[in-house]
Amino acid sequence: MNKKALFSNAGLALTALGLLIAVVVISLLPRIRIDLTEDSLYTLSDATRDIVANLERPVALTFFYSEESVAEVPQVRAYGLRVQEMLREMVIASNGNLSFEIVDPAPFSEDEDRATAYGIQAVPLAAGREAVYFGVVATDPATQTEEDAGVYQAIPLVRPDQEEFLEYEFARLITRTLDPDPTVIGLLTSLDIDGGFNPALQQATRAWAVMDTVRYMYDVQRVESTADSIDSAIDILLIVHPQEIPAQTLYAIDQFVMRGGRALIFVDPNSDTQTQIAVNSGDFRDSMSSDLPGLLQAWGVQFDATQVVTDQERALYVTLQPGQRPVAHLGMMGVQRDGFANDIVSGQLQVMNMSSAGALSKADGSITTFEPLIQTSNTTMMMGTAFFSEMGDPTLLLDEFVSEEQTRYLAARVSGRSPSAFPDGPPVFDDEANTDTVETPAENHLSESLGDIGVIVVADSDMLADRMWAQSQQVLGQRVINAFASNGDFVINALDNLSGSTALINIRSRGRYARPFTRVIDLQRAADERLRAEETNLLQRLSETEQQLTALNQNNGGTISPEQNAEIERFIQVQTDTRRALRDVQFQLNAEIDRLGTTLKFINTALIPGLLVIAALALAWVRSRRRKLAVRL
Repeated sequence: MNKKALFSNAGLALTALGLLIAVVVISLLPRIRIDLTEDSLYTLSDATRDIVANLERPVALTFFYSEESVAEVPQVRAYGLRVQEMLREMVIASNGNLSFEIVDPAPFSEDEDRATAYGIQAVPLAAGREAVYFGVVATDPATQTEEDAGVYQAIPLVRPDQEEFLEYEFARLITRTLDPDPTVIGLLTSLDIDGGFNPALQQATRAWAVMDTVRYMYDVQRVESTADSIDSAIDILLIVHPQEIPAQTLYAIDQFVMRGGRALIFVDPNSDTQTQIAVNSGDFRDSMSSDLPGLLQAWGVQFDATQVVTDQERALYVTLQPGQRPVAHLGMMGVQRDGFANDIVSGQLQVMNMSSAGALSKADGSITTFEPLIQTSNTTMMMGTAFFSEMGDPTLLLDEFVSEEQTRYLAARVSGRSPSAFPDGPPVFDDEANTDTVETPAENHLSESLGDIGVIVVADSDMLADRMWAQSQQVLGQRVINAFASNGDFVINALDNLSGSTALINIRSRGRYARPFTRVIDLQRAADERLRAEETNLLQRLSETEQQLTALNQNNGGTISPEQNAEIERFIQVQTDTRRALRDVQFQLNAEIDRLGTTLKFINTALIPGLLVIAALALAWVRSRRRKLAVRL
């Protein structure tokens, strides 16, 4: 009866419909993802999904990858798969806006010429190994012709040491392909950072090295410190040591940020650079500090322009006079890698030098997000600026220093919705050309931001000065900058990050694909320590024996005596015993690792499946008991 119903017209129609539904479900499976990794490595952030799903027009992604050449290099092959998985996830999330292909450029092929045309060069994995291609290109198909590659952006080498930033780098690559116009930086500063004139020497001063780098990568437009509006062409405001900024300029900066403009701000409780300039030019000011009164507080940042951070652990050593030994200057610090947040801006830095910096913190009651980028150690103390403006000997700071056991933040990112620093509308200010008061038009006033703001604040402007991070020299008429610290990299990273959309700025660093067996590493480290100790003993014994042999040769005129024979035999025995000890240590290491590997294999291949089988049998038994009880009732 059932067979007849199954093979009837209605049964066959239902079967066909079921198969069609199954095919549709299976076709949708690639979009269904379950990411069980600890750091959700295969799950795109909402910001990335928003970027790729809302592209103005399609973008083609090409991964130039020497797949055959890296087949015998497991680490590189695994990282290549990681890159492919990330790009494929973006393609799936793009709703058809992205396409993806993998190209393995063979030597002397058209694919190799194509990779070279995009600026992708083969790099050797190691000495003596074949060079491989490992770069990604994003192209705008709408701009391509047979003769022209069109608009494109490329990452010549996808570096494994920057794996945490893969998602950000790929998202930025895509967005810049559709928006290749250079970013315009608006520079507002009270220092001659972009070059100026020294009245004492009656000559022009050169731009700081950091500005040469910024101008090389961006278009820079000067903003006067008395401006009452910010040019609409400006994308990012670079504000360095702002002093005595009038109300109308503060309002213009505030409204620029409220409308979605980005800002990189360097304030300072005590500018050593300005002090040096004043000594040379005679241009002394009542205060060497800088601030943006009202603005930082409204945006969620607390900054005290009368206090300087001193850090005992990160203090730099300075030489006061030639021939004297260096002394620790608690007001100057070298921030190492452990002081940088794992952020797109600061995560790749090595060291940053700062001088008489202030401290930043989240303002009470603020609704914005405050994310520290650079921090001190916990052996710090806040000191008044008077210590630094009147101090000639940094050893005086050592006498006054008492650690407050608190970590301070030297730089931070502020994001999220923010209220205006002028909630009641534009300020009323005195016009220098007219004694009457002038009020800025309020018709376009914003009392809160249109979206998430993007502001990075640094509590030090001296870090931009050449003496803190770079040496420059003239080579064939060109200025060559040799950096000994990462200060310049921080500025470029910050501007680069702020130049993106809100979604791009909100992409954060991710975890790493490679997850080592920490227990195995601990075993190897412990064994290595034992090996090094044995090797040290061996070398010491060898040295002692050689010295004794030399002494015997000198005393016996070069002839071999019974004492020398005894020493030689002892040397051979010591060497044999030590080598045996080294082999024993290595054997123990391998044995411990093998036991751990066997345990892991047992857990993966036997224990877990066994537990699942037991759980299934227990569930079946419970169901059987319930059915029997139901029958009895």
